[in-house]
Amino acid sequence: MYTDIEQRVCDLAEYIIENQSTVRAAAREFCISKSTVHKDLTERLPRLKPEMYAQVRKLLDLNKAERHIRGGMATKRKYKETAAR
Repeated sequence: MYTDIEQRVCDLAEYIIENQSTVRAAAREFCISKSTVHKDLTERLPRLKPEMYAQVRKLLDLNKAERHIRGGMATKRKYKETAAR
């Protein structure tokens, strides 16, 4: 559990950049909600580290652009597994 919000924000940003991670995966890794991750990265990070925010923003935009594809792939996997049983 983080007591220092600024440290958590920086750790989240580093994690997302290093792992090309999604908000959902980062939330799971840090045991916090997706809403908290999103708020940290979009509201707090620009004030703390604007240069890091630019990198994170690119990844967030990319993930948003690709999410419909990931959803379709997950559905396809789900029905393939169901049909194989």
